[in-house]
Amino acid sequence: MIKTYLICIICCLLGSSLQGQYAYFGNRGTIHFDKVTYTKARMRQLSNEMSSKMPDRGAGMMEYLDKVPDSYTEKLTLFFDEHATVLMQDDSSGTTATKRGTMRNRGRGGSSQRMRFNQGPNNKNGKVLYQNLKTSMADIQLDIDEKYLLSEPLDSITWRFTEEFRSIAGISCRRVNGATKDSLYLIAYYTEEIPVSAGPALSHGLPGMILGLVIPEMHIQYWATHIAYGNNLVPSDWRDKKAKSMKFGEFTDLFGRYMPRNRQNESAKKRILEQLVY
Repeated sequence: MIKTYLICIICCLLGSSLQGQYAYFGNRGTIHFDKVTYTKARMRQLSNEMSSKMPDRGAGMMEYLDKVPDSYTEKLTLFFDEHATVLMQDDSSGTTATKRGTMRNRGRGGSSQRMRFNQGPNNKNGKVLYQNLKTSMADIQLDIDEKYLLSEPLDSITWRFTEEFRSIAGISCRRVNGATKDSLYLIAYYTEEIPVSAGPALSHGLPGMILGLVIPEMHIQYWATHIAYGNNLVPSDWRDKKAKSMKFGEFTDLFGRYMPRNRQNESAKKRILEQLVY
């Protein structure tokens, strides 16, 4: 009797030990992100770039530097499954900032233009980023006075792995350095505990989910704050039926009037895409 009892205890201990060796790898759920934009640093950089080409406009931007916030944080939610991701603003909380500020773009002739992204209930009118992991295509839904749904192939990213690790949202993540085909430098932190090759801002191409993303040139960072696993596929009701569907090239042609004549080229168009994505 005692021998049988001891055998049962040993079997239970072995079972618990083996079970503890296997971590849960979820490929469906939601991730909450903080998107931090260092506004003053970004505006100062844009001003310096503009001053080298258009001194008057560059100086004009500097006049607003003290009025803009040092940084602001957006709360975003990423829905993911094994086939796709959807990134949208978290409608449970708004944007936070150290100060209030307004930024305007100057159009031709010096007139002041504002590109305004409208935010509506359930993010139906806000910017939404969708990536199809099977077809490597992306959709960007936004509202600039009218609603648009832009389609574009996912940009290729070359990644270089490092031996640096850090904990993000309680999960160990490995650092990789990346570059887009247009030489935009990226720093990403990914985890294989979520076996979905995706991340915020249409990032992809790693053997796991990206929980931290830094774009130094644009002074923008994304950091995961909370992860919740589930069984649901990504929502499909984010698409606005009234949105005008078009390719990204058609969109840049439509809004070409906001671009100086000598900068209406492929490089300038990719810069616009970067602004929309990141």
